[in-house]
Amino acid sequence: MKIGTLGAGTIAQAIARHAIRHGHEVVLSNSRGPASLAPLVKDLGARATAATPAEAAVADLVVLAVGWPQVPDVAAQLPPLDGTVVIDATNQFESPPPNVKIANLGDLTGSEYVASLLPGARVVKAFNALFARFIAPDPRHEAGRQVLFLAGDDTDAKNTVTGLASQFGFAPVDLGTLREGGRLIQLGGPLSALHALKQD
Repeated sequence: MKIGTLGAGTIAQAIARHAIRHGHEVVLSNSRGPASLAPLVKDLGARATAATPAEAAVADLVVLAVGWPQVPDVAAQLPPLDGTVVIDATNQFESPPPNVKIANLGDLTGSEYVASLLPGARVVKAFNALFARFIAPDPRHEAGRQVLFLAGDDTDAKNTVTGLASQFGFAPVDLGTLREGGRLIQLGGPLSALHALKQD
C-alpha cells in the first residue's frame, strides 16, 4: 500500500515507521515543502519519499496529522478525494498545552468537521487518542497489545484501517460512527488519552 501523510510531525513519523517496517511505501508532506523533509526521508530509507500535500493525497490511504489550526488550509490544497480512506489523527486544539483551548464546533465532532472539509473522503478517526511516544514503539507487550480506538461512518474504510493497525501490532477497537465513536475519543471524551492493553 502507498500511504501519504499530511504533516510530518511525531504522529505521522510514528505511523510512517510502522508502515515502512511492514513493507508499505510512504509519501510524506508538510507545509514547508519536500526539501525540508530530505533528512527524514533519508533516515526512513528507500520506501519513503517527500512530496507536496496534493501529491501525498493521491496515495492509497492518507493520514491527516497536522495542527488543528492548519486543517482548513491543508484541506483546501488537496485534489478530490473521492473514495480515499483518510485517517484523521488530529485533535481540536485551538491552542496547544500548556495553554489549552479546545475548538468549539457546536454539535459536530472534530472528525465530522474534518469530513466536511474533505468531500468524498472516507474518514476514519484513529491514532489521535494516544500520545505519539506510545504510537512509535512496538505495540505488542508482554501483557497484551496496545489498544487503538477508531471510529468512522464507512465500514470498508474502517476495515482497511483495522487491518493496517493490526498488521502494525495494535489491537483495534471499533467505537462506531464519527458522531458517537468520535465523541468518545476526541479531546474531552472519556477515552481520550486512555492507554490500554488488550489481552489475547
